[in-house]
Amino acid sequence: MYKTLLSISILISSNMYADIIYVSNEKDNTLSIIDSISNKVIKTVNVGQRPRGIILNKDKSLLYICASDDDTVQILDTKTNKIIGDLPSGDDPEQFALHPNDKHLYIANEDDAVITVVDTHKKTVITQIDVGVEPEGMAISPDGSVAINSSETSNFLHWIDTKTYKIIHNTPVDQRPRHIEFSKSGDKVWASSEIGGTVAIIDTKTKKKLKTISFKLSGIFKDKIQPVGIKLTSDGKYAFVALGPANHIAVVNAKTYEVIKYLLVGKRVWQMNFTNNEKKLYTANGVSGDVSVIDVENLKVKKTIKVGRYPWGLAVIPKK
Repeated sequence: MYKTLLSISILISSNMYADIIYVSNEKDNTLSIIDSISNKVIKTVNVGQRPRGIILNKDKSLLYICASDDDTVQILDTKTNKIIGDLPSGDDPEQFALHPNDKHLYIANEDDAVITVVDTHKKTVITQIDVGVEPEGMAISPDGSVAINSSETSNFLHWIDTKTYKIIHNTPVDQRPRHIEFSKSGDKVWASSEIGGTVAIIDTKTKKKLKTISFKLSGIFKDKIQPVGIKLTSDGKYAFVALGPANHIAVVNAKTYEVIKYLLVGKRVWQMNFTNNEKKLYTANGVSGDVSVIDVENLKVKKTIKVGRYPWGLAVIPKK
């Protein structure tokens, strides 16, 4: 009895101080919820069809879910893990970004070639912005002045003024741009090109490319190296790049832009996210249906966690 009570006490204590990681499983229509201390799935939640991009609001009370095949963005209450509503989204929402005002959600509608801007409080569409063919990635600058969308087929980054909702610049990049990530200070933008096999680093003031990074892995065909997700450490030290069907994460020196190391993870690694203290990085590995846990300080893969079919996106609620 004492051992049982002690085990329960330890589990409760662990959960109280654990980050909670949400993982969208696009072929199971579920979310897997992982405890960052035990690194185990503690709950599975049914959601809409083909969940991909997921993002939290500012106080982490709500999780927005791109239910792509339902053509909607669902709202999940993170206290109850219940769907409590929907947002109008346009056709086939895939990725989105929430403005720092915690109110305006910019949604990439892949089938419509538009960005839908939604007021999350009023649950109404503010406007739709025409962009290139197959919009995918979406990011907003830390100061909220600029939103950037990547169009997969057009091979452009579209810079959008968030006050006027007008495109103010187009940056050509390599084939099939996927993900966009601003540096913490907002002075640089990192953008991956899946078919081009590169990541471009762009100066946000001049809109000019500072560097284009290519990747090379021994024993892996070049066309298998397909950069997708990008995550930057807040101290400006590392950039982590998911290389898709190459099944590796590239670790890049974020100052010199040199590749430091490649980390073997699961099959078709897609998106990533840090725990709040950035000591762990979780990767969504679609084909193998699992999540890899990377020790950021030592740059080592420490664990693999089985989740649903085709994990896609990740969101993290910091420990209590």
